[in-house]
Amino acid sequence: MIHMKEKMNKVFDSLKKDFGYKNRMQAPKITKVVISSGVGSVKDKQKLEIIPDRLAKIAGQKARPVEAKKSIASFKIRQGDIAGFQVTLRGQRMYDFLDRLINIALPRTKDFRGLKRGAIDEMGNYTIGIKEHTIFPEVSDEELRNVFGFAITIVTNTEDSNETLALLENLGFPLKKEEESKQQNRG
Repeated sequence: MIHMKEKMNKVFDSLKKDFGYKNRMQAPKITKVVISSGVGSVKDKQKLEIIPDRLAKIAGQKARPVEAKKSIASFKIRQGDIAGFQVTLRGQRMYDFLDRLINIALPRTKDFRGLKRGAIDEMGNYTIGIKEHTIFPEVSDEELRNVFGFAITIVTNTEDSNETLALLENLGFPLKKEEESKQQNRG
């Protein structure tokens, strides 16, 4: 089994043909992975303790609280209230997490048919939405009534969506084929 960091070293050779890179520094790279989960309008103190605990087990790093920047009356949130939790991974922890995501967690997802190709923003970052945190084996044996979702943003150093897609495909991300993506957009 080839680890993610070793795959990153081989990506340059395959991307060099497609994009005409002359130097290894021109090739796109993953700079960090951000895992974030909102708490919604949770007044339950137990849920506010469960989310950062589970995110810490999944990421291998403590989650930090994200506070609301503004008070919004319709959402019943005040400035300074905890709006969610976030973990930023870099270096070896990032590669270990991506390895577990691709090889263990995503195949355990119910009715998984591949990741969307159009989830790249204008900055070249790819975001994956996870509906249930229990797909990760670190937390799958826990109570099932406190299931929550979170987002995984893979931050790259390129702004071109084609380069980002090529990078993710070469790293082994299970992306949908182009024909499947077009058919889903029509239907």
